[in-house]
Amino acid sequence: MKLVSPGEAVANTNNVPLETGEDLARIGEMAKKYGVTLRTLRFYEDKGLLNPQRDGSTRLYTRRDKARLKLILLGRKVGFSLRDVKQMMDLYDPSGSNTKQLRLALDKSEKQLARLQKQRALIDDAINELSGSMTAVRQMLTERAAPSQASVAG
Repeated sequence: MKLVSPGEAVANTNNVPLETGEDLARIGEMAKKYGVTLRTLRFYEDKGLLNPQRDGSTRLYTRRDKARLKLILLGRKVGFSLRDVKQMMDLYDPSGSNTKQLRLALDKSEKQLARLQKQRALIDDAINELSGSMTAVRQMLTERAAPSQASVAG
């Protein structure tokens, strides 16, 4: 999981007035760009993962929100729960060394990698079992088709 450097975080704060000309994105643009639904973005906001600015009822997403969404999606892709993702992101301190965040990310990543490797082994076993069964079924079909072809020929 890519972590944001302290310099990037300072540049990505959401406490920027709307008039600064910052590249803000509306919810529809965010959804389209990142391949998520509007509902997903609202859900992430409800869970405290994203904190878009508001202009009336319009959600405006900053570079910080975009970076956080990328981290959320990466975390979900590799199998982290939203709770895990939030826990890791919430430990980020733009003025600190972030060693606690990095240790937590590494610990969670090692555990997740072990889970994924176990799942891979189980999937490989299932694929081998299924392939073997399919071979046996094909053989049965071949054997059953052969006698009927022989009686037609005779």
